[in-house]
Amino acid sequence: MPITVQQLVEANRETLMLSWIAGKTGGSKELPLREPADLVGHLNLIHPNRIHVFGHEETVYYQRLVDARRTAVLDDMLSGKPPAIIIADGHQPSDSMVSRCNQVDLPLLCTPLPAARVIDRLRDWLSKTTAETCEMHGVLMDVLGMGVLISGESGLGKSELGLELISRGHGLVADDVVEFTRIAPDAVEGRCPALLQNLLEVRGLGLLDIRTIFGETAVRRKMKLRLIVHLVKRSTMENEYQRLPLEALTQNVLDVPIRKVVIPVAAGRNLAVLTEAAVRSTVLQLRGIDTTSEFVERQHRIIQSQS
Repeated sequence: MPITVQQLVEANRETLMLSWIAGKTGGSKELPLREPADLVGHLNLIHPNRIHVFGHEETVYYQRLVDARRTAVLDDMLSGKPPAIIIADGHQPSDSMVSRCNQVDLPLLCTPLPAARVIDRLRDWLSKTTAETCEMHGVLMDVLGMGVLISGESGLGKSELGLELISRGHGLVADDVVEFTRIAPDAVEGRCPALLQNLLEVRGLGLLDIRTIFGETAVRRKMKLRLIVHLVKRSTMENEYQRLPLEALTQNVLDVPIRKVVIPVAAGRNLAVLTEAAVRSTVLQLRGIDTTSEFVERQHRIIQSQS
């Protein structure tokens, strides 16, 4: 969804103490779809379509230029079509800058705060506002400090598994619908929709308020997704998956590969223990310890020694 300068200003007006000096009619301009670090920064004429922030150093540099050079710098900056200009550190823009901004409907704002703080705040706000999101069906849990999504076909016991994990001291993030946001190039964070917060639906019991039943420590507000535990029927496991996969399975969530384990559901299997074991195994893999690879290497050594 495109973001306008007006929306950016209104969302950060109080936090950054922004005051609108000129070019207010240009507030409807949309920010280009780019990385937040490219959208906001200190004055740099080689970056087009960027919100230029004048800090103390930039303002002193601009003010000590002769009139002709100052005009040339302003022309270069305007030719890059910046969405807005922000004068920070309590400085005031020159009359010529105010006049030019009004002429071309370029938003010009001022703030008493340091330029670095303004840039950090706006980049952080843009990162959260423009982040990629999606929804997935399943139960998101905090198991041994790792964000684990329990997925699978309806009726396989995902919520029951979540309830057993909660009774074993782990935490619930979301049940049924999980909202995921890409918060970094290699990180996805999961949250619970407001409507379903703290709730877990179990067949035969209905909706359970986990916070009320188990206490504050049984719920989490958010978790980074690190592992997907996919529950399948035994027949599906035999037909579609290897019993001992030689390569680790992954599933893309918002273009981020997430480690995945497939667990067949059958009577008598303790899925909670298996899930905990999967998490511990994943922790070892993240530390560079791969049991399957070590087994294959051991097997090759034995075969070579016997040949």
